[in-house]
Amino acid sequence: METKLIDGHMHLEYGPLSKEYVLEFVDAAHKKGISEIQILDHTHRFKEFEKMYEPLKKIEVQKNWLENKEMKFHNTLDEYTEVMEEVKKMDLPVKVKYGLEVCYTEDSEELIRNVLKKYNFDFVVGSVHSIDGILYDMPFSKELLWERYDTDEIYRHYYIRIMHLVDSGLFTQLGHPDTVKMFDYYPTYELIETYNALADKLIEKKMKAENNVRCHYKYHHNDLGLSDELLKVFKEKGVEIITCSDGHHPEEVGLFIKEADERIRKVKI
Repeated sequence: METKLIDGHMHLEYGPLSKEYVLEFVDAAHKKGISEIQILDHTHRFKEFEKMYEPLKKIEVQKNWLENKEMKFHNTLDEYTEVMEEVKKMDLPVKVKYGLEVCYTEDSEELIRNVLKKYNFDFVVGSVHSIDGILYDMPFSKELLWERYDTDEIYRHYYIRIMHLVDSGLFTQLGHPDTVKMFDYYPTYELIETYNALADKLIEKKMKAENNVRCHYKYHHNDLGLSDELLKVFKEKGVEIITCSDGHHPEEVGLFIKEADERIRKVKI
């Protein structure tokens, strides 16, 4: 039986919010043999979420990044849903779903909940991108975070926030669970206990976990998504895993999805 390939995470943020641009992603997926795609954007594209990014602006380089109005907070969710609903009504060779990637912090839970209840997204990805007001996954993050603070503490704080994210019940999908490893900084302690606790929470909340390959092709990390250890825990516990390119351009859609899918299937339980 032919494997159904899914790319569960791709962004429109570098292009216009138009049906024509969305169809470039659909066409790219079809050409790569992808059966289903999930289109989203970060919440920092949408005006409704601007308030929750204020804590990041305390650091000048982050403030400058967020105040680029060509990229940040320049569309509304109504504009987004209108375009995507038009696309979903079309007869397409690829199944299309749409949702959001929410940059979760505990302090923003109420805002997130109030905004999300107004919409009926096909899925909502929750991701942690910052630790105590510092982004961990930007080119400037090494200087701001990784070279300044203890790696063990960064990991502990990261996974505490991941656990709160899952516990919140706001999301259907956990974005890139271990992308905190992207610059090849690792804790001195074992993560297996953390991984097992996370898997149990995902099962309890009926959330999918991403096997997100962007760090592999963008930042040249060896892992084809999840680490071997975390992937094995998720498989053993029965966590539903979704393959994701995290493509930010049409040409990145479907990258390494087939290889990631094969790797997941080969994991011995």
